[in-house]
Amino acid sequence: MSSAETPRLEDARDFAGVLDDTQRLWTPHRMAYIDGQDKPEDPHDGAQCPFCAGPRRSDEDALIVHRGYRAFVILNLYPYNSGHLLVCPYRHVADYTELDEEEVLEVAELTRTAMRMVREVSNPAGFNLGMNQGEVAGAGIAAHLHQHVVPRWAGDANFLPIIGRTKALPILLADTRRLYAEAWPGSGVDAEGQHDAEAGKSAEAGQA
Repeated sequence: MSSAETPRLEDARDFAGVLDDTQRLWTPHRMAYIDGQDKPEDPHDGAQCPFCAGPRRSDEDALIVHRGYRAFVILNLYPYNSGHLLVCPYRHVADYTELDEEEVLEVAELTRTAMRMVREVSNPAGFNLGMNQGEVAGAGIAAHLHQHVVPRWAGDANFLPIIGRTKALPILLADTRRLYAEAWPGSGVDAEGQHDAEAGKSAEAGQA
């Protein structure tokens, strides 16, 4: 450019992106949650916490798949993908280091069982597992620890969410919960969608 030419800005969107080997799971449908829908005003108040409130409701209403003695498995209301499960301790604790040994073992075992069950019912090609510790790390409800179990299929990050800003979830959450609850090993699910009374009592004790 000569000194006589006027400098001009070029829109970065006119340039091709830099290729890399990173896979991206696009979830623009979660913007309602990111914008604050259904988030507690005070995340440290157990009365407002959705993971504390869930076990006090019916399995069907709360989308609970399985109730253990120290932890439970629930469908994510704002899933990254179909069948996205959360494994949560009953106790309102934020950090993984705050779990006692029994909670650590049960969260781990429920995660393994969830993977086996989802493989049997939904036949995913893989999983994303993990915990986001703290808001800066991406935790939506940072005050109550939860383990993500996200099934993955080839092509699940396709043009629809990227261009159309729409995530295709081919089955209702209520139907997914029912299928997963029925397939859970040794489940005591009855016609009302409730697990056996002993597990329900352990849930109440676990929150004390």
